[in-house]
Amino acid sequence: MNVTHRPAVVLCGPMGSGKTSVGRRLAASLGVALRDTDEDVVAAAGRTIPEIFAAEGEAGFRELEHRAVVAALQDHTGVLSLGGGAVVHAGTRRALAQYRRGGGVVIYLEVSQRDAMRRIGADQNRPLLAGTESPARRWARIMTERRGLYQEVATHEVSTHHRSPARVAAVILDTLG
Repeated sequence: MNVTHRPAVVLCGPMGSGKTSVGRRLAASLGVALRDTDEDVVAAAGRTIPEIFAAEGEAGFRELEHRAVVAALQDHTGVLSLGGGAVVHAGTRRALAQYRRGGGVVIYLEVSQRDAMRRIGADQNRPLLAGTESPARRWARIMTERRGLYQEVATHEVSTHHRSPARVAAVILDTLG
């Protein structure tokens, strides 16, 4: 597999799908680095994700995230993990489409609501789950809005249901050939 000019693989999916956990294992198996665009956004902004949301709203965060994704698609050769909402930005979807046209692989990690909520737990770093609505109900609504976007950008869909991060990484490796 040629990993010198683009990410070896891009992982997308909702909160709690295991992008970071699977990404770590996948990167180790491929002998490459893992890059997380949420970490890139935090580093560039010098603020946490909740602080960015509070100061700039979701639209401001998505613009920062878009820039991070575009930069990573251009200069990262390892495994790239996108934030759960990265696909909401039309420019990010266009950048991923261009990456795919060049032979890039985007894996959508599909997860059930039950598994996602178990994995997320009481993580306070998820501003989209805050509010008066229950986190589980909010997550389900977000998934209804985003499922088609994940499918649009993906070259492959991999279920994480009843699979450990190591098993999901193994399935992805099989998919990559």
